[in-house]
Amino acid sequence: MLTIYGVYRSRASRNIWLAHEIGLTFRHVPVIQAYRLPDPGAADAPLNTRSPAFLAVNPNGHVPTIEDDGLVLHESLAINLYLAKRYGGTLGPADLAEDGLMGMWALWAATELETHALTVMYNRAGKPPAERDEAAAVAAVAALRAPFAVLDAALRETGFLVGGRFTVADVNTAEIVRYAMAAPELFQDTPAVKAWIEACHARPAYRKMMAERDREPA
Repeated sequence: MLTIYGVYRSRASRNIWLAHEIGLTFRHVPVIQAYRLPDPGAADAPLNTRSPAFLAVNPNGHVPTIEDDGLVLHESLAINLYLAKRYGGTLGPADLAEDGLMGMWALWAATELETHALTVMYNRAGKPPAERDEAAAVAAVAALRAPFAVLDAALRETGFLVGGRFTVADVNTAEIVRYAMAAPELFQDTPAVKAWIEACHARPAYRKMMAERDREPA
């Protein structure tokens, strides 16, 4: 059976969403990030990214990780590409060209969007108000305008990123775009992105994952 390591409030959300899209049965091991704990090494600390038991699975000390038929795989976007190819049917690539495009969008989202989108999220929503830096958020929004325009142009024709259908490329990219949702001005200026993220978030598998995430302690 597939095992997914990582709490919902981590990048494991990407893998759990896709697993729900596919209909995969999996075992979930909720490994919490060590930085969220006052003393991750305490005897009564929950399983975390610095626990010896988890470091034996992922010596990098990060979540998520999966185990699947003896394969241990790290990095959330790579995990999703693997799961889509092995189990995902039309969520995965139909041919080598689509495989390349799905990999391209995963790397594009990670390099062009994620750092700036996280800056927006932390400084508009994630941090306590007294710790937020609105100037950093404004700078991140400015940096995201060009890649959001690229994404908007890519979505205009079919509303999807690859093959004219919903695929793992949409899951991977949408989970990074989600971090920027505290900047509604970005979506007002890119209507195709706005319609696409709303459609992604209306999917039953996404809503199931988020309901489970909302039940998890913050």
